[in-house]
Amino acid sequence: MTPPAPAVAADLEMSVDDLELGKAAAVFEEQGCLVVRGLMRAHAGAMYRDIMATVGDAIADLEGAWKVPEGWVVPNGSLFLPAPAHYDRDKQIMVAGIDYTTSAAFLAAALDPTAVDIVEAIIGPNIELFGQGQALVKEPVGGHPKHLHQDSAYFEHRYGGPVAILSYAVDTDLRNGALHVVPGSHRLGQLAHVDTFSHLGLDEREWPWEKALPIEGAAGDSIFFNVKTVHGSKPNYGNEPRPVFIVRYRHPDDYTIVRATRTEVRAEAEKQATEATRADDQRGLMVRGFRHTDSKSAMQRARA
Repeated sequence: MTPPAPAVAADLEMSVDDLELGKAAAVFEEQGCLVVRGLMRAHAGAMYRDIMATVGDAIADLEGAWKVPEGWVVPNGSLFLPAPAHYDRDKQIMVAGIDYTTSAAFLAAALDPTAVDIVEAIIGPNIELFGQGQALVKEPVGGHPKHLHQDSAYFEHRYGGPVAILSYAVDTDLRNGALHVVPGSHRLGQLAHVDTFSHLGLDEREWPWEKALPIEGAAGDSIFFNVKTVHGSKPNYGNEPRPVFIVRYRHPDDYTIVRATRTEVRAEAEKQATEATRADDQRGLMVRGFRHTDSKSAMQRARA
C-alpha cells in the first residue's frame, strides 16, 4: 500500500467566510490540526493592544523579577527567559501575564461564537474553558524559539484533552516565528520529552524542524491543534514583537492527570497519574452546554 502524501498547508485550511463545520471537524480529526483563516480577525487588534500593554508593564517591572525554575517572573505574572547574547538586556519575555481576568478582549475572543461552533463540532455540545488563556510573545531580533513539543507533556489529560486555538495578533511568517505543526502526529500517543532552553521539548535529533509544516498567516488567522499534536516555532528575526494568543477548550468531564514543565517534575507526576480525579482539577467557565453532576456517565455519553 502506498503511504499517504505528507500534508501541505492547503490540506489544513479553510476561510471563516466559507466555513463548513463538518469538514473542519474532519480535518482536525484526521490531521490533529486545522487552520481557519480570519477566525479571530475581529479580535486581533484589541488583543495586540492588550498583550503589548502587558508586555510594557512587564518590562518596566523587570528589576523586581524573581527566579523560578522556568525563568523569571514579574509582578503581573509575565515569564522571562534568558535573552540572546547580543540583546540589549539579559532577559526576554516568553509568556505575557494577560488572561481572561485582566483583558475583556481576551474573554471576548474565547467566547467567539464561530470559534465555539468549531470546537463543538470537534468535541461535542458541552464545552468548558481550560485555563485562563495564554499569550506568547517573541521579542524582535532573535526572540526565543520554542522547540517542537506536545502540549500534553505539560498538561496530560485523562481523556481527549483540550483543543487549542492559537491566533496570530500580527501578520506572521517564517522570518518572525510562524507556528510549525506536524500533521498526524497526534496519533503517536504521548512522546518522551527532554529539558530544553524553552522547557519541555522533543529531542531535536529525532524531531528536526524539517519534519514540521510552517503555517504563515495574517493577523486574526487561527490554528487549532490537538493536545498531542507536535508543534513549535523558530526565533523571531523580524524587527517587531510577534505576539500570539491561545484559547483552550475541553469537555467538562475531562481532567489533568500530569502537570509539568521539566522532566524531573513530570517523572514524579506520572507516578501519581492513576490517582488523579476530576475533583482534583479546577473547573473552567462553561461556554456552551451544561455540566452534568454524574461525571462518569457524562463522559461515557460523550464518548458513545
